[in-house]
Amino acid sequence: MTGVAPAVGRPASVTRHDGTPLRVLMIDNYDSFTFNLVQYLGELGAETTVWRNDAFALDDVAAFAPDGIVVSPGPCTPNEAGLSVALIERYSGRHPILGVCLGHQAIGQAFGGRVVPARTIMHGKTSLVRHDGTGPFEGLPDEVVATRYHSLVVVDPSAELVENAWTDDPSGRVIMGLRHAQHPTWGVQFHPESILTETGHAMLAAFLRRCARAAA
Repeated sequence: MTGVAPAVGRPASVTRHDGTPLRVLMIDNYDSFTFNLVQYLGELGAETTVWRNDAFALDDVAAFAPDGIVVSPGPCTPNEAGLSVALIERYSGRHPILGVCLGHQAIGQAFGGRVVPARTIMHGKTSLVRHDGTGPFEGLPDEVVATRYHSLVVVDPSAELVENAWTDDPSGRVIMGLRHAQHPTWGVQFHPESILTETGHAMLAAFLRRCARAAA
């Protein structure tokens, strides 16, 4: 990693406008990082319910009526991630969605991008990520340090998706964030819930603020 990003303090809790907790649905792709995300969201005031990626029906999501949905990291490909891709296809535009690592790749695939082996495999390494200040990067410095654990990447995203974060690996530029051009749907290739991602709480708080606006 080159360069040093300025530190960002932990943000305040985010609630609905009436002061009640936001209800977040976490789709667990059988990954230990899932519960780090649950912990971070809880520290920001959200109530998070965890469903395994193959232990629900798509109609259950509408009945649950979450304020936001997070699709977790995982050890597999989007094709092996249960209902993750199908959920994104159905509920993008109906609920704010954040995909993390595998969840980001599922968003890329759901909207016509390709998920391919990375030229540089990253496991527990940090990178300096640049971004456009949208979605989870709202209010952050132009460059942030992010922790990466992945061997797959999204390439050739469709016109429905906008690349809003990137990094430069020795093998070339790599997409680190995507946003839907019209829906409140975002993906990050890195792990905001890692302790080495210093702005992780701020990123998740930005997502929760978008959930609060949608719930108003």
